[in-house]
Amino acid sequence: MKESEQRKIFNEWLDEHRALLFKVIRSYAFTTEDQNDLFQDVCMQVYRSVPNFKAASAVSTWLYRIALNTAIKWSTKERKHTDGHQEVEKMGNLLMAQNESSDERIGWLYDEIKKFNEIDRSLTLLLLDGFSYKEMSDMMGITESNIGVKIHRIKKQLTENSKQYEYGV
Repeated sequence: MKESEQRKIFNEWLDEHRALLFKVIRSYAFTTEDQNDLFQDVCMQVYRSVPNFKAASAVSTWLYRIALNTAIKWSTKERKHTDGHQEVEKMGNLLMAQNESSDERIGWLYDEIKKFNEIDRSLTLLLLDGFSYKEMSDMMGITESNIGVKIHRIKKQLTENSKQYEYGV
């Protein structure tokens, strides 16, 4: 594949699926700087992988898998560097007003998703984007029945936590 063709495909996919990538990134990186870093990592991985795409699945499914795997690796690497250290970004946020979502329920949901482990976080995002258990199973390498159990527990936990929230979920 020529580099110009690879770049063209990459740009088309990025334009069409940017929101999908940002959902994953926002669920794994919590500061603007980290989100930018993770976005760059995901884009680099997608760009490198363009020639390997064989159309065995939908582009969105394939990109989701790349984004999730990259985010999980990035998250693990970042956690090793930050364990036991207070983040400078958190200290700076004390002096600045927080950017709030237009709907505070979405902010609440992202806050809840942040509390999940990497697998549950990934499953939650896939569920919210309407992927079937079969598709999730293919992406995550987990059996469909295990997906069902995990999603049941996630829904139960979110429902319980939402009872403390003013609007409920």
